[in-house]
Amino acid sequence: MVTGSKELIRDINTHLVLETIINEASISRAATAKHLGLTKATVSAIVQDLINRKLVIEIGSDDTSLGRKPILLSLNKKAGFVVSIDLGVDTISALVSDLAGEDCSIKQIRTPKNAANIINEIINLIESMKFPSDTPYGLVGISIGIHGVTANNQISFAPYYNLSGSDLAKTIGEHFNVPIYLENEANLSVIGEKTFQYDYSNIANISIHSGIGLGIIINNQLYSGYSGHAGEFGHTIVEIDGRQCPCGNLGCLEQYVSERVLLNEFAKLKGLEEVDFNTYRDMYEENDPDAIKILDQFIKYISVGINNILNAYNPEIVIINSSFTIHFPHALKKIEDALKSKMNNYIRIVPSVLQDTSILLGGACVAIKNFLGVNNLKLNNAKYQSPF
Repeated sequence: MVTGSKELIRDINTHLVLETIINEASISRAATAKHLGLTKATVSAIVQDLINRKLVIEIGSDDTSLGRKPILLSLNKKAGFVVSIDLGVDTISALVSDLAGEDCSIKQIRTPKNAANIINEIINLIESMKFPSDTPYGLVGISIGIHGVTANNQISFAPYYNLSGSDLAKTIGEHFNVPIYLENEANLSVIGEKTFQYDYSNIANISIHSGIGLGIIINNQLYSGYSGHAGEFGHTIVEIDGRQCPCGNLGCLEQYVSERVLLNEFAKLKGLEEVDFNTYRDMYEENDPDAIKILDQFIKYISVGINNILNAYNPEIVIINSSFTIHFPHALKKIEDALKSKMNNYIRIVPSVLQDTSILLGGACVAIKNFLGVNNLKLNNAKYQSPF
């Protein structure tokens, strides 16, 4: 028991030391010991082990210090790499990154119409990516963002592709011989935004694309609920006996605010088969009355939804990841104006910075954290914006 206890403490301290080195970007042994309240001898022994395992490197000395210059430590971000997949309704995107979420390469294909082909297409997409060479650990994990509900690394509900109960994680994991992490796309999005951009303890991140998802961080922990259904924001009801939703309910928010629905509505108003967002944006900027009507509908219903989020979860910040708020910044001001409750006047409502890459970068974070065994990760990847 005593040996086990010592090993457990050593393991915990190792993870804390590594987490500190990562989150501080560069830090000395002495500063790490002071930050964690550990002895210098303990930290030095742990650091030497991490260097031997090629997870930490020495990067030079601290020129700002007086006297003997301490050696600075940093994560060896080239020790391995991860793959992150965004399994979207219309497209499948893949990202390869190092252990700092940098040196990224991204590729995108169309989502197969036949769900039976999706697993093979994901495998082929990953194999077509350019992997870093000469890394000690190679590929260490694959994350897959699902536009639906996940629980216990399985898809339990996906309204727009029939993969419920499939062996997606098992099949891909056996093919590449690495751990696979299935997670709801909105959860990955909020992890990405928190890790790379908005370092708050309590966050509500709304992803509005083909559907609508809500990623929730409470006290620095992802909240997914009893069976993974927390955050199914798009399936909250905003119109009694309203429009039919694939989930089985009537009047779900998704049927009034999702980009797919709004662009389809706009196409019908213009007598067209379909309209992409760029066409819609151009017509809005020309003051087309139907385009203005569509944005007004977006603002009306998303404001109702956000009001419910504020009262249910009390976040410090609400992040909206939608083409409508990214391309029409004035929409954010209108949404704030629509939130009239005096209880909510503290809130910050901001647009997503990572945009289309938030799911991919969030997935990379999940794989990195699991490989390194750290709980809290803070990385700097402000240069990555949407590539699509």
